Amino acid sequence: MDLSSLLHQLTLPPSSSSSSSSSPPEKPRPPQLPPPITEVLARLQEKLIGAEDEKASDVLIGQAEQLFRTADPDWLFRPDPANQAALVAVASALIGRAALPLCEPDAPPPASGYRDVPERARPVCSALAALLVRLGRCQSEAGGGASRSLLHAVAPPCFVFAVTHLQVAPWTSPASRQAAAGLQGALLRAGRWRDPAHFLMGDEEEEEGTSRGMLGGVLDVLQPQLNKDTWQHSEAVKFVFSSTLLQVSRPALSPHLPRLLPPALLLSDHYRPENCMLGVRCVHHIVLNTPAAELRQYNRAEVLYQALYKHLYTTEASVIQLVLSCLLDLLLVLEKPPASLAPARPPRKPCRHDDVLRLLLTHMEAESKVALRRVYAAALPLYIDRHLRRVERVLLGYLEVGDPPDETSRLAALTALQRTVEAAWPRMAGRVCVLLRCLLRLLLDVSSDCEPTAAARQQLMEQSRVCVALLDRCAHTQLQVHTHTTHNTHTTQQNNTHTLTHTHNTHTTQQNNTHTAHTHTHTQHTHSTHTHTHTLNTHTHTQHTQHTHTHTHVFFCCSRLSISFKTN
Repeated sequence: MDLSSLLHQLTLPPSSSSSSSSSPPEKPRPPQLPPPITEVLARLQEKLIGAEDEKASDVLIGQAEQLFRTADPDWLFRPDPANQAALVAVASALIGRAALPLCEPDAPPPASGYRDVPERARPVCSALAALLVRLGRCQSEAGGGASRSLLHAVAPPCFVFAVTHLQVAPWTSPASRQAAAGLQGALLRAGRWRDPAHFLMGDEEEEEGTSRGMLGGVLDVLQPQLNKDTWQHSEAVKFVFSSTLLQVSRPALSPHLPRLLPPALLLSDHYRPENCMLGVRCVHHIVLNTPAAELRQYNRAEVLYQALYKHLYTTEASVIQLVLSCLLDLLLVLEKPPASLAPARPPRKPCRHDDVLRLLLTHMEAESKVALRRVYAAALPLYIDRHLRRVERVLLGYLEVGDPPDETSRLAALTALQRTVEAAWPRMAGRVCVLLRCLLRLLLDVSSDCEPTAAARQQLMEQSRVCVALLDRCAHTQLQVHTHTTHNTHTTQQNNTHTLTHTHNTHTTQQNNTHTAHTHTHTQHTHSTHTHTHTLNTHTHTQHTQHTHTHTHVFFCCSRLSISFKTN
């Protein structure tokens, strides 16, 4: 289809330099000139907005694509502010043909409302990609100028549209996502951007031939939909905002901080867990990629702290996990970590670290949900500094309750116990017996429980050994712990019996009808002797079978306590 036919379909007849009535009949007619591009674009925009059915809309979208592909670039991309505004308006009208239906707050539309969106999005992506390809080609041929300015004007709405339809969501399909990916690729190639992050941030130093970041333009497109009255009317805007923000790092994020913080806080303050989690991720990204001085300016960091602190009262494990991680980084902005402060007299004043840990321990003590216990136990080692008595009480309670098959809570509690002993070692001497009783009970439970996996059982044993070694150092090596595992693999025959006797350094095997095992004699500095003898039953086998017996024996002896455990 040539340009004249296209203009005729748009009911815009070409204009001539003079009227046909005044021209002599014997002279040839002057060449016909196309109407001003602003008139064509305005008419196209009007028709796109007023199209009532999908068939007419598809025809208009195809005509727009044909116009972008075949029109003379000098006519189509004329360096004129009015032309630039008209071109952006046509791009917005095209995007509007595949717009998502609005929904009421807290009541997303049913999936049937999105049924036709993927089919409408594909031709729009194709038309916009044709425009961007043409702009990129003109920019490379002319070396910049008007085409570059036009590209920067059209790029933000095209990027928002592409990201909207790249999401795996009810309003997309594999075909529409592929078309959106093609649109995004055409956009990046047109402006010579390496990836979406480079598109948003640009080059650090803007010089001749470098790319300018388009984050400001993208926020201009999103801003009307991101205030407290409108953000819930579109299901896609929160995903576009979060995916855009998470690709921007320092130093490009700081200049746009006043425009990025309010939407992130709006999302984090929502009662739906998925929105709250999205907002907390955005807030955490802002905290990590903004200088601390800028966050403290205008009391921003304190506002973020108060917004996050109230989420510690929620019962959603996924939200709590994100909030605790974000608070840990935000507290470093607000104050120095307690562990970095030198001992002072009088003791240091309570701080926000203490408030968070105090509330965390309060919730841990009364928590019975396994998912929340795992989250709390994993976060506790990062917060431990003070509150030793409460920390000890909570940890002992978590070590007593199993969490099969992976024993996540117990392993995290053992890690927290190691951190506690390392941080508060001068105060551990009086707590050695209580902690050791708990650790030995844990070893006994793990050895006799078949629910944990072999890897989890091994990790629990190893972590317990580390804790006992730390306690031994705190007790000035007055504690002696012997852990050994004896693997006896023997083949028994009919009516065969075995006797296995272990003494402190002597192993004697006798072939009797009785097994006498594990006789350990330990003499302390007080010349007292503790002898522990365990007698096992006689094993009689009637067939040729192979058995493996694992005897784990834990012997603990200190000046005030002597305990011996043996498990099979």
